Amino acid sequence: MPRRGFTVKKNWDNPVEHAMPADARVPAEVRIGRVAVRPATVLAPMAGVTDTVFRRFIRHASLFARDQGSGIRDQRVEKIEKRSEIEDVESAISNVESGCGLIMTEFTSADGLARMRETKRRRYLTFYDDEHPIGAQLFGSNPETLAEAARIVEETGFDTVDLNLGCPAKRVVGCNGGSGLLRDLPKIGEIFRAIRSAVTIPFTVKFRMGWNDAQIVCIELAKMAEAEGLDGLALHARTREQGYSGQAQWRWIAAVKQAVKLPVVGNGDVRTPEDAAAMVAETGCDAVMIGRAAPANPWIFRQIAQYTATGGYEKPTNEDRYGMIRAYFEMLLAEAEATRDLPRDARMGDPVGKMKQFATWFTHGVPGGAKLRAAIYQARTGPAVLCEVERFFVAQVDGTATDATDGAMDFREAALVCD
Repeated sequence: MPRRGFTVKKNWDNPVEHAMPADARVPAEVRIGRVAVRPATVLAPMAGVTDTVFRRFIRHASLFARDQGSGIRDQRVEKIEKRSEIEDVESAISNVESGCGLIMTEFTSADGLARMRETKRRRYLTFYDDEHPIGAQLFGSNPETLAEAARIVEETGFDTVDLNLGCPAKRVVGCNGGSGLLRDLPKIGEIFRAIRSAVTIPFTVKFRMGWNDAQIVCIELAKMAEAEGLDGLALHARTREQGYSGQAQWRWIAAVKQAVKLPVVGNGDVRTPEDAAAMVAETGCDAVMIGRAAPANPWIFRQIAQYTATGGYEKPTNEDRYGMIRAYFEMLLAEAEATRDLPRDARMGDPVGKMKQFATWFTHGVPGGAKLRAAIYQARTGPAVLCEVERFFVAQVDGTATDATDGAMDFREAALVCD
């Protein structure tokens, strides 16, 4: 059974190892309405994860050039220290240059968005020019409120708006939001019509197969989305009852793809480029969405792009991981400093807490990583966290680190509720 609360797990249950398909690649492009997604890969909306700092980090960690020579050890990601130093990648994005074609916000309450002050909206809807194309995801159950929130999203400048029908969290389902709506298809139809009439930007929906194995509604829901004028859909091939446990059932992605002419994005159990290519080969989906693999391996999109362009891909070294952790943590500190003088509702929040949260993802699989996580968890300030990261990786380079393998967590994992 899924764990209580359906918190996102860092690991997978008995993951299937896919061989590299000989004749399948992630498509170079998919069009969601008027928005071109190049390549056809999407960063999944994840609450507590895909804020503006992480989205920009992923976009730049995904930069890839066929002739970059040093491959995955491109030092550009290490230079992301301040917002002003980040080059604009809004234009000239291709399957060769960037592995991540579309990024998504954290899921945001439509009720809260419609009620909150303008300053607080900035905290949830902030994005920068180098994040395009970007979609905002909403959840809720009231058609009028969702329509108003969608209008706010469009006015803010997002490229797409997405409806969350997948979150399994009890607190969301209890309000008839997220996957809770899968038990009320007529209500979903009302919501589709209200949002579609409210905005002109592409409108998409992300949903699960159904409430449980006895209530599979994904094909009916997909046909409804097409009939109501949506521009695309994404299927997380699990039921609400599964949460994040067990295997994603890709055959339902294939069934949805056969049932509609809309672009279909497949989601669930994509951990590697092999998985992404296998999903396309097995389901015929138009794009691949990646969730929890992204914070565990921020290079996943670049690796997929490398495989698409060259037929192979490189894996990160400890030096790469050091540069990645340092770059992301420095971005957090820079964003906190940049928003320090804004009203409280618009500030980024505690960067140290975010560092500790992401340490559980970034150090997974690193030899001795449990020791680093423990040191980060004990640190009280941002500079102290960076000091522990520096000490750990310098010791590895100098050969003074212990050979201990990465064991169990030394502290409790942050509970991340995602779609």
